[in-house]
Amino acid sequence: MFGRTRETWKRWTGTRRAQERTEREARSHNLFEAAAAYVTACADDNQEGIDEVAGWVSPEALSFGVNELACRAVVALARERGESPRDVARALLGLPAA
Repeated sequence: MFGRTRETWKRWTGTRRAQERTEREARSHNLFEAAAAYVTACADDNQEGIDEVAGWVSPEALSFGVNELACRAVVALARERGESPRDVARALLGLPAA
């Protein structure tokens, strides 16, 4: 019984996602917009958002955008705290000070 319900749900959500995808494709997204949306969806633990954003740009472009966002965030936070980017990055990851 649950197997049929799951399959029906998958088909229904797949159809909705396909419709959303065609609507979304009408407007192109740049890689920084995609990276910001992807990181936000990850921070909110929003799997649907992650899946949606993953289709906006190529995986390579998304990876580059996320990397660039991380670098900019660490630099901005380091300036705000008056610390080195290395110390801030290690602290964010829970690593001991070097």
